[in-house]
Amino acid sequence: MEPIHDDDRPPTVKRPLAGLLLAVLLAACAGPSAALYRVEGLALAGPTCPVVPASPLPGQCDPRPVAGAVLVVTDASGHEVARLTTGTDGSFATDLPAGTYTLTPQPAAGLMGVAPPVAFGVSATDHPTALRVEYDTGIR
Repeated sequence: MEPIHDDDRPPTVKRPLAGLLLAVLLAACAGPSAALYRVEGLALAGPTCPVVPASPLPGQCDPRPVAGAVLVVTDASGHEVARLTTGTDGSFATDLPAGTYTLTPQPAAGLMGVAPPVAFGVSATDHPTALRVEYDTGIR
């Protein structure tokens, strides 16, 4: 009886072994994954009263939440890294690696223009816990 050479083995025996070897090599070459940090905030619109009363009721003229606003996060190179949509309460959140970013609000229905961009940084020791996006209602 002749010995079986590797080339004589059926392909089904060679493929799993090659796949396992490739998986081990890729795992060994992969560096540690980048830590992510929570970034969250609130999109609000104001003013909500044409003239602030002398004695407003609590919350009467507070800014209102902007629901469904689209916010684009770009890195220092200007590449988009996240696209967020605010919830019904105006809140938004994402996880980002350490770096410098800009949050650019897009036009929101029923509001005047767009809110100004918000520049922020994220690091292991210093990351924003609450960003604020301020849309203009146009009320004067």
